[in-house]
Amino acid sequence: MTVLRHSVDVLALEPALVAELASLLCDLAESTRARGEGVLLPDGQPVADLRLVKGRHLKAGARYEIAQPEDAGHMAVRVREWRRTGACEVELLLDGPDLNGRLSLRLAGPDRPRLFEAHGRMWGPDGSGSLHRGSGKARVDLTAWWAAAVLPPGAPPAARAPATARVRHLLGEARLYLRPRRAEEGRWLVEAAVSLRGRWLLRPVAALALLPAGGPLRRGFRDGVERAAEQWNEAVGELLALGPEGIRAEFARQVAEGRPQES
Repeated sequence: MTVLRHSVDVLALEPALVAELASLLCDLAESTRARGEGVLLPDGQPVADLRLVKGRHLKAGARYEIAQPEDAGHMAVRVREWRRTGACEVELLLDGPDLNGRLSLRLAGPDRPRLFEAHGRMWGPDGSGSLHRGSGKARVDLTAWWAAAVLPPGAPPAARAPATARVRHLLGEARLYLRPRRAEEGRWLVEAAVSLRGRWLLRPVAALALLPAGGPLRRGFRDGVERAAEQWNEAVGELLALGPEGIRAEFARQVAEGRPQES
């Protein structure tokens, strides 16, 4: 097994702002209404490229289709649960010419977020074989994250990482662990650690393959973590500059245009 580690300094998101963002998203979704297969914003403008094809709007079992270019396949969203006092969970389904996938996203306590979970799997076109299949899951215990994020620099790190992810494939498995601690005011020092290993009979083969690739692999991991930190800082910086009302207006604009920005 190979373990890679790297720490980065990033802008912090306070619990109050995370709760505000989650509430804004839920408020925006609940401000829409269905008319036939269309979904309308409060001003009557339709949500671009979205159709309600099954069930009642924002109720468990509701299914929506998202318009895609002809060569991009088919994409749908299904509501599995929608309770502000409990949890909100949606499932994304992709049926494409080169890739199929299913991804579930669940947020417990939307008005006071405490746990975010995601799990999914992907597979290739029919007959493409097991090498085109994989699965993954991620979990962020937000309560544990906030507790770890206030630890002073000299304190022992949290025994259990508050944010984890795992990706599995026939050939191997990767696990990601994120642990924050307090840095200077308004910032976190986040340690990212990844363990890599082969699966089943391929474990010794993977171990031998990783030995000569150790240096480039570690440099690639470090560069990837640094790029992710830069993107995080850019996105969070924009959120902090917008403020709650600006974020609400930006969410509404992107929903209406049907072209959400990557951040």
